[in-house]
Amino acid sequence: MMADAKARGLELTGPNGLLKLFTKNVLETALNEEMTEHLGHEKNRAEVGRPSVNVRNGSRSKVVVSDAVGEVVIDVPRDREGTFEPKIVQKRQRRLSEVDQVILSLYAKGLTTGEISAHFAEIYGASVSKETVSRITDKVLDEQAQWSARPLDAVYAAVFIDAVVVKVRDGQVANRPIYAAIGVTLDGCKDVLGLWAGVGGEGAKFWMSVLVDLKNRGVRDAFFVVCDGLKGLPEVVTNVWPLAVVQTCIIHLIRNTFRLTSRADADTIKRDIKPICTAPNAEAALAALDDLDEKWGKKYRAMIRLWRNAWNEFIPFLDYDVEIRKVICSTNAIESLNARYRRAVRARGHFPTEQAALKCLYLVTRSLDPTGAGRTRWTMRWKPAIDAFAITFSDRWPGAETY
Repeated sequence: MMADAKARGLELTGPNGLLKLFTKNVLETALNEEMTEHLGHEKNRAEVGRPSVNVRNGSRSKVVVSDAVGEVVIDVPRDREGTFEPKIVQKRQRRLSEVDQVILSLYAKGLTTGEISAHFAEIYGASVSKETVSRITDKVLDEQAQWSARPLDAVYAAVFIDAVVVKVRDGQVANRPIYAAIGVTLDGCKDVLGLWAGVGGEGAKFWMSVLVDLKNRGVRDAFFVVCDGLKGLPEVVTNVWPLAVVQTCIIHLIRNTFRLTSRADADTIKRDIKPICTAPNAEAALAALDDLDEKWGKKYRAMIRLWRNAWNEFIPFLDYDVEIRKVICSTNAIESLNARYRRAVRARGHFPTEQAALKCLYLVTRSLDPTGAGRTRWTMRWKPAIDAFAITFSDRWPGAETY
């Protein structure tokens, strides 16, 4: 093939390159081998007196699309009785399997159906319509429905919850919250538990339905639920999992603190807040907060009120081992996932429907885990924490035979 390509002046790549010729030859060779297996004999090698009279009956041309070389014209062999069912390139199949995977990956990155169609035309010289792209991405809807209803573990070390805002064009473009939850399993894996589309702004009432859904899918206990400072959320969590400890994200609290203060005082306030966050117990943290109030209370009353109002949800982590503190004091675990979601959302601008938004975010989740289960190994910092969890919550830790 190399010699023939050189003699004909073919390049390795390009619309008429050697790679395209190689793809055509490989596919046609595989199809002819399938036909031989189907008929039970090579071409013109049929045994005399055999029971079947089925033989080869020429071929038909077919155009398939490959993500590597674009459109390829192949000759598909036929048999006289029309019973041949090829596996390499099936009947009515116009795209090789890797093309679907590329389209799903591009959709997960936030590209629209029109942009994906233009991408294939520009890079591969292949014609893939917007309608075709939409049909390919719709294939994951059944998979998404099964993923959203799958059974979950009975106990999670921690559940991180947060919402990301997307724009949906339903009559007119409006902001819609998409609720997400990540569970940390007892073996240190992160498990994206689900995605739920809400209406209006983020609210504790809808979080109630989300947590009830998790409970109905098998989650009977969570040691910690880490969330932002949404009003009414602690009561919702307690109603669903009475033994769960609700922990406000410390990073959110600190970030909101600096929104209420002058940039000129930021460095000093940062040093004054540190004794609160690193206190050995709740009493020491309260003493540090009183010192902060005495120093800055007159100048930044809103900042002190912020800390006082969040105090009951701030202090729970101070009662636990330092390894547990490190992993539950922040919702960074879910914010890293939300960062991927927001990147895809920004690329799209807005979605035509709620289903399109959920499909895009599900594909982002799917891309994190090759198995499609939304479960991936966390960093090794969770291993010491899991040991601490096992000791601290030994009375609620399930037996080895149940997890």
